[in-house]
Amino acid sequence: MRNYTYIEKWEKLLTPDIIALIAKIHEYKGEQSLFTETNKDMLIELMTLAKIQSTDASNRIEGIRTSDSRLKKIVLDKTRPITRDEEEIAGYRDVLQTIHDSYEYIPPKPSVILQLHRDLFKFAGLEVGGRYKNVDNIIEEIDSDGNKRIRFIPTPAWETPDAVTRLCNSYDDAIRSDFINPLIIIPMFVLDFLCIHPYRDGNGRMSRLLTLLLLYRSGYDVGKYISIEKIIEATKENYYRVLEESSYRWHESENDYNPFVKYMLEVILNAYREFSSRAKSLQNSSLSKPDRVGELIQNHLGKITKAEIMTQCPDISQVTVQRTLNELVKNGTILKIGGGRYTSYIWNRENE
Repeated sequence: MRNYTYIEKWEKLLTPDIIALIAKIHEYKGEQSLFTETNKDMLIELMTLAKIQSTDASNRIEGIRTSDSRLKKIVLDKTRPITRDEEEIAGYRDVLQTIHDSYEYIPPKPSVILQLHRDLFKFAGLEVGGRYKNVDNIIEEIDSDGNKRIRFIPTPAWETPDAVTRLCNSYDDAIRSDFINPLIIIPMFVLDFLCIHPYRDGNGRMSRLLTLLLLYRSGYDVGKYISIEKIIEATKENYYRVLEESSYRWHESENDYNPFVKYMLEVILNAYREFSSRAKSLQNSSLSKPDRVGELIQNHLGKITKAEIMTQCPDISQVTVQRTLNELVKNGTILKIGGGRYTSYIWNRENE
């Protein structure tokens, strides 16, 4: 039977790479805490954008989509879902909001996690919401030619309720310890949750929601302002690769958590870095919008795309960004590199 005792396993993950990632995260976390305490009014727009991006990205990973305009209206609760995909998007929106608002009061217990799963499907009217799987499932991969490959065989249905209970108990024991860093335990828990695959549907989305919940409860709330789900979506191929690597020999309790833990720490670190960049942009909001675009490019070493500029300046419209880029290119302040979807820009340091 699978052993979930984290206290016996976490020390193997104290590699130089992982320790360095944790130290860097703590450095950025301190910066974020200082900024959020003194600039609360500036964060509302970041939080709204993160909700939209998180809801979109987490569902897109599972092939659940709607138009950009419909997505924004659904996340902001300005329209009702009209398709199956939109119903599932609305469910994710509500569970995400619940976690944002009440994470202190949502312990990772089996009954509570089932309630979150129930709410994920509350608009879809499906019987799977809030219930463990009643038949065994498999995780398949389909290549570009349509060929299927079994990537992993999760815990059998009859073992699932007990497995989730033991998983939650082991996490609780570990997180109560004074010497185990939660940044290591949280990815371990998420990997095991995905390997159990306790539901017929919604396992991936629940894993990402639980990631946010556990991070928030441990004091790492960057996901409120920067979409962790979007970063995962942008590195989806790597995500699936490390998931497969870390689940090898999982049933025998001989799997290596390192690839998945390291990947998730890199995701979290990237979220903190992005927050730092956006915070600096907000602090420069006294500048005109074109000047902010110019300053962003000047302070960015290397190439930057229009999409990256818009991500870091969410309050500046695409029209304004493009007009500014055209003007800066025209007067030689920046250089345009490539064309079409591969277009990027770089500060012309020869003019300095």
